[in-house]
Amino acid sequence: MITVLEAIKLSTEYLEKKQVETPRANAEILLAEVLKCKRLELYLAFDKPVSDEELNQYREFIKKRGMRIPLQYIVGNVDFFGLKLIVNENVLIPRPETELLVEKIIEENSSKENLRILDIGTGSGNISISLCKSLNNSKVIGIDVNDKSLEVAKLNADSNDVKFNIDFIKFDMMKDDISKVGKFDLVVSNPPYVSVNDYQFLEPELKIHEPRQALTDESDGLSFYKKIVALSKNLLNPSGKIYFEIGKDQHKDIYEDDAR
Repeated sequence: MITVLEAIKLSTEYLEKKQVETPRANAEILLAEVLKCKRLELYLAFDKPVSDEELNQYREFIKKRGMRIPLQYIVGNVDFFGLKLIVNENVLIPRPETELLVEKIIEENSSKENLRILDIGTGSGNISISLCKSLNNSKVIGIDVNDKSLEVAKLNADSNDVKFNIDFIKFDMMKDDISKVGKFDLVVSNPPYVSVNDYQFLEPELKIHEPRQALTDESDGLSFYKKIVALSKNLLNPSGKIYFEIGKDQHKDIYEDDAR
């Protein structure tokens, strides 16, 4: 049997050869998942033997990571804004920058109650669920064009005890009649904003494994912003507000489109 430390060292070397970023951290997180412990606890158990069963599972995890399958898909979950969310290849992996968007929305609306919120392109439901848990008596509708994404979002709402305050609906923002969803106090979206030209330069984790539909609009990366802004009068209640996550250097184009 090899020890915890030996398993980490060998796996780190393997992941380095596969050009995985932060290989040591990846090796430790995956081993902690196999051993059902916290990552920091590994440092107190470097001499502990890894059983054959555990080692076989660990090797499979490391092999997948070497194929550049995202870490979160391998373990099947991600921490987002204090929540544990299910993720798989049908949803974009929630990222820390989206937590900043959620934090900003909560900061500006924490004193309000009974808000009606629309989350466009809900994916895993990360934004919808975070807002629902943090804003008093809010009612959230999350829309997405992908049935499998909506299945994941519903599972996450159930596991985080907000399913009675959220509705997840299949809806194509670019084609369907927006009047069917009504008007809202807050509209939030983290849409596909990678241009089709930039998509080819993404890391393998994104380009090969995460859903393309959630990353690029197959155009200039601005089509969803333009559509949502164009429909804003039909989407927002008086004093309503739209919150976007945007890509680098996109703010000028979005502001200009809003001004028009």
